[in-house]
Amino acid sequence: MCQAIIVVPCYNERERLGGKALRGFSEKHPEILLLLVDDGSSDETGALLERLAVELPRTVRSLLLPINRGKAEAVRAGMLEAVRIGAPLLGYWDADWATPLEEIPNFIALLQKEPGREVVTGCRLQRLGAKIQRSTLRHLIGRVMATIFSLYLKLPVYDTQCGAKLFRRETAERLFAESFVSRWLFDVELFRRMPRERACDAIYEYPLPVWRDVGGSKLKLRHAFRIFLELWRVMRHYR
Repeated sequence: MCQAIIVVPCYNERERLGGKALRGFSEKHPEILLLLVDDGSSDETGALLERLAVELPRTVRSLLLPINRGKAEAVRAGMLEAVRIGAPLLGYWDADWATPLEEIPNFIALLQKEPGREVVTGCRLQRLGAKIQRSTLRHLIGRVMATIFSLYLKLPVYDTQCGAKLFRRETAERLFAESFVSRWLFDVELFRRMPRERACDAIYEYPLPVWRDVGGSKLKLRHAFRIFLELWRVMRHYR
């Protein structure tokens, strides 16, 4: 029985994605389906995803979008497909495996253990005993942005932007029903789409024991102005 479906958005990931980590995880966890979404890549990512789906038919499926729609809508398209396929738990995971795939069962266990929770989201909390590998500059900028997002949401959330999240199916179906306003800050929109009182009890931030900043990120520091512009658009839309 499929316990969870994890959407993995991919854009020009032919060189970074590979298949070793994915194959190893799939062999160990046949109860978890990985739905690989190609977001209109200009390289051979789509062909790679289709090949992986053929080689691992029980645990991997592919969804190819004809044009690039941005991470937000690629994730949304994958989540809507996951809702259609059907599983009790649905989530999304970054294709660079910055959060190791091996953490997915821990996310599942948390939701199974706490029936009152609807969402588990990764939290890149730097602390003793954890291996959170991130450059000092990125960490500082990330903390500033995270604080701004927390103040806007009026939630004590530490890390809205971690690319590892898991939802109960009914919650995912509701949160991903409408298109996102932002291409980059859709995670903030997801938190915003939950009533504040409900979010405080329904969302669990899971401090990741391991996370590493992988090179090749599409988001650069020079995009800071664009982030503030998109946050303004989100605030205007949801006010």
